Amino acid sequence: VGEGGWGSSELGGAFGVPEGAGADGCCPPGKATLYGSVTRRGLSSDGVPDIVASEGFVVGEVTKKSILISCPQENVSTKFLAPYTSFCRIHQKSITCLDISSGGGLGVSTSTDGTMKIWQAANGEIRRLLEGHVYDVNCCRFFPSGLVVLSGGMDAQLKIWSAEDASCVVTFKGHKGGILDTAIVDRGRNVLSCSRDGTARLWDCGQSSCLGTIADCGSPVNGIALGAADSSLNLGSPENPPSEREVGTEGKILLLAREDKKLQGVGLQSRQPVFLFIGSDAFNCCTFLSSTYILAGTQDGNIYQLDVRNTTAPIQVIHRSGAPVLSLLPYRDGFIASQGN
Repeated sequence: VGEGGWGSSELGGAFGVPEGAGADGCCPPGKATLYGSVTRRGLSSDGVPDIVASEGFVVGEVTKKSILISCPQENVSTKFLAPYTSFCRIHQKSITCLDISSGGGLGVSTSTDGTMKIWQAANGEIRRLLEGHVYDVNCCRFFPSGLVVLSGGMDAQLKIWSAEDASCVVTFKGHKGGILDTAIVDRGRNVLSCSRDGTARLWDCGQSSCLGTIADCGSPVNGIALGAADSSLNLGSPENPPSEREVGTEGKILLLAREDKKLQGVGLQSRQPVFLFIGSDAFNCCTFLSSTYILAGTQDGNIYQLDVRNTTAPIQVIHRSGAPVLSLLPYRDGFIASQGN
């Protein structure tokens, strides 16, 4: 796919919809997937591609930027969007994590090529190379200021970097396994991390010390998300008064996406469990849609929407394919999900 459009080369691809899917793509688990393909036959005089789909699929509206494909038999449709722009020179291999600064000016990303880089979001120009982790870097994110980056690696180290000069200003040690995700509390005096060692920990950036273990799950914690809790939710009380170094932990709930098929909610200040939901497979990621609604994605392709006030049954389960759900991001009135297909 070329920059800002479908490009001039042959356009083709395969896609699938689960049999028995509803209009939103939900389907009963275990159903077979119907596969189809799209091919470009040519280009009209105004640059819109002439697209045909294989049997069972219908091509709807086609523009320079989008292609609508539907499967009438299953009452499912999907819109494929061309990228607005693409940066091909930042990394040499798969990109494992990325974030954009609050002002939108900078991006930070990690890759299986072993590098972590800061780049201009407008043009992809590389500004800084962040070197210091041993082995792979799994996660990276900007602090709210946009001037500082938090990263976690397979070396069990959590690091804070200056985006201005690429120096590593703080290193946190304490995890016994690779760090898989991070979260930042308010403006960033405290940060959170989760690890293959089964724990989620709270850290004080000013003194580069661990303020406590928020949860010890006995199973790798693949992803975390921090949100303000709905006022009706009982977050429990801390057994000991919180340290004065803890800033902004009150009224917050931490979600833990666990490898043992469990999604857990924990009161950040109390360290007390709030709920435990069991899904169909390992949970890879989670996010807040609001103070009451949350999303979590599993290895077998399910996206669960839950109400934190009552997690006995999900509000809905979305299943578009059996591919792992790798990340979730709230967007406008809905969300964006990425899957391993």
